[in-house]
Amino acid sequence: MKLVAVVACTSGIAHTYIAKKKLIKAAEKRGHLIKVETQGTIGTEGKLSKKDIDEADLVIMATDIQTTGNERFENKKKIKISTSIAVKASEQLIEKIENEIQS
Repeated sequence: MKLVAVVACTSGIAHTYIAKKKLIKAAEKRGHLIKVETQGTIGTEGKLSKKDIDEADLVIMATDIQTTGNERFENKKKIKISTSIAVKASEQLIEKIENEIQS
């Protein structure tokens, strides 16, 4: 499965990068490809390309604040969670996504 994610916490620093790391680790552990864009106090990093988005089976929006560029995901299947879910339960989240996609 191919996933893309946008991650942004309220302070734009700690939880953003921890959530990114946890999502990548959980997805790769289960054999999935994932690309993660962060939006924070230092701007956007790892910006998702149109190709990344087009090829994705699902978009994970792990955000605690309003993010920019969300129109890119209009016709995509999305799941919206807080960064704390990505940090604390990323493996369970990926399992849930697998179940949703297979249904």
